[in-house]
Amino acid sequence: QVQLVESGGGLVQPGGSLRLSCAASGSAFSIYAMAWYRQAPGKQRELVATISGGGRTNYADSVKERFTISRDNAKNTVALRMNSLKPEDTAIYYCNTKRGGTDYWGQGAQVTVSS
Repeated sequence: QVQLVESGGGLVQPGGSLRLSCAASGSAFSIYAMAWYRQAPGKQRELVATISGGGRTNYADSVKERFTISRDNAKNTVALRMNSLKPEDTAIYYCNTKRGGTDYWGQGAQVTVSS
């Protein structure tokens, strides 16, 4: 079993920054890929960024050059730094990992970008 707990969401003005964090329980955190997804109102959940156990990263085109995913294997945490935020980044952001064919999700963190 894996538990994921997100923190760090909130309200920010366009152009601002936020940092999301996800704390994971369970063992062998360092060998598993982690991901951030988001779901905007009325839209499907979409992949935002991934990071492998070794630190290789991938990003959705819509967030490249603005978002940075990182992990701290000693603390079992993964973070998403979001810069130059736009109103279209407004969504609930979810931390995710897959183990043994099972998806594990956090409870979600609301990010609202509005003036």
